[in-house]
Amino acid sequence: MRQLIKQREIVADEWRYADEDPQGRGRALILPFARWKEERDQWWLWDGRLGVRLGPTDPVEALQHDFLRIALVAIEFGGLAEGRGYSQAQMLRKRFKFTGELRAVGKIQRDQLFYMARCGFDSFELPEGADLQAALTAFGDFTVAYQPAVDVGVSPVRRANASLEGSARAALESCR
Repeated sequence: MRQLIKQREIVADEWRYADEDPQGRGRALILPFARWKEERDQWWLWDGRLGVRLGPTDPVEALQHDFLRIALVAIEFGGLAEGRGYSQAQMLRKRFKFTGELRAVGKIQRDQLFYMARCGFDSFELPEGADLQAALTAFGDFTVAYQPAVDVGVSPVRRANASLEGSARAALESCR
């Protein structure tokens, strides 16, 4: 059984890809975007959980009306130079308010996990043979984030400005 990192823990993957289970006998199935688009109405009535796998060129906005049915979106990365998945994840979380599982799949490496989590990914399917225990340490590589993101990190610059604004406001109030 395939293992992955989900919510910063190593777990057994309960999902199957359509090519692993062509008849959809499992209760949690991930379809390629093209198949979802083509057979959407048929799968909408299926009684299992559904996920969709997006490639780098697949339009995220095409799923915006399907989030009541889709429990997982898997975003494929072709390698280190492929960064469109980060943007797709941000769009899903921020613009379309997707709250289901967001999985990074493909040629991903330990060094990318911290940044992927900042974009909204909460599960990571590393290539076969990857050391998942070593990969877990990636989430602790950095303790401060300077840019705002989907995760809870608030930039220290904003905190400092907010603190100054509060001090300035208090000074003004005391002058009145």
